Amino acid sequence: MSPPRSANSIAHLARITIYPIKSLHGVDVEHATLLPCGALEHDRRFALFDRQGFVNGKRTNAVHRLRTSVDLAEDKLELTIGFGEPGEGARIYRLDSDQTPLTARLREYFHLDESARLAENVSGGFPDDIEAPGPTIVSTATLDCVAGWFPGLTVDEIRRRFRANLEIGGVEPFWEDRLYAEADQVVRFQLGDAALEGVNPCRRCVVPTRDSLTGEVGDQFAKQFAARRQQSLPPWAARSRFDHFYRLAVNTRAPQGAARCRIRVGSPLDILGTFPKDF
Repeated sequence: MSPPRSANSIAHLARITIYPIKSLHGVDVEHATLLPCGALEHDRRFALFDRQGFVNGKRTNAVHRLRTSVDLAEDKLELTIGFGEPGEGARIYRLDSDQTPLTARLREYFHLDESARLAENVSGGFPDDIEAPGPTIVSTATLDCVAGWFPGLTVDEIRRRFRANLEIGGVEPFWEDRLYAEADQVVRFQLGDAALEGVNPCRRCVVPTRDSLTGEVGDQFAKQFAARRQQSLPPWAARSRFDHFYRLAVNTRAPQGAARCRIRVGSPLDILGTFPKDF
């Protein structure tokens, strides 16, 4: 075990965003439950599948023309199709009992066959990285810095494109690059009562290159991002983890034997140290 890596006492959880349906809009909450697997309860709890796999933003930009609003307490989804705001011509579905009509509506919208279904996994959702199924984490300062690389894009737009679960406040840009180490190591950190392990810098897909509300692809976005990311890589980042520089935010997992616990906005984040990765 190594000593702690530059823990910063002012680092704190500034924002929590849960994405109840994979690839659709997020819900900002003040507190959330961290499951024993490391995933946030309700995050990516539902996903649309067919014979080809996930129907998600990597596969089609049609997801950007869906507007959703989820009430987690009522387990209720408000769905609007088109470029309007949520609530304009919306249909309302209960996620616990209206999965059949909701699936039918999504099949119709995406032009899918009868193999398409809305699947549910309450024990850990449908993460992209099954080895690090915990919440993705980034600093608010990083999102603000990245927005500055692209004139005309706001920090909220960058936030919607990169879709991190947790934002850390009170720190400098790319502070979160402290939360991973070499490939055979993890960085353990404490977030309030919860322990998490940072595993790797998140590899990005086509989704951040698109306008989050229209699906229009930004010219050269990925190339420009990668160039600026390489130029801005902080000295504390483990450079060996970058086979390319189109990476942002950190994938996490729970330590072995972790228990169900709560995290909340305002909780301090303390880095505990670098540990061998148990595969």
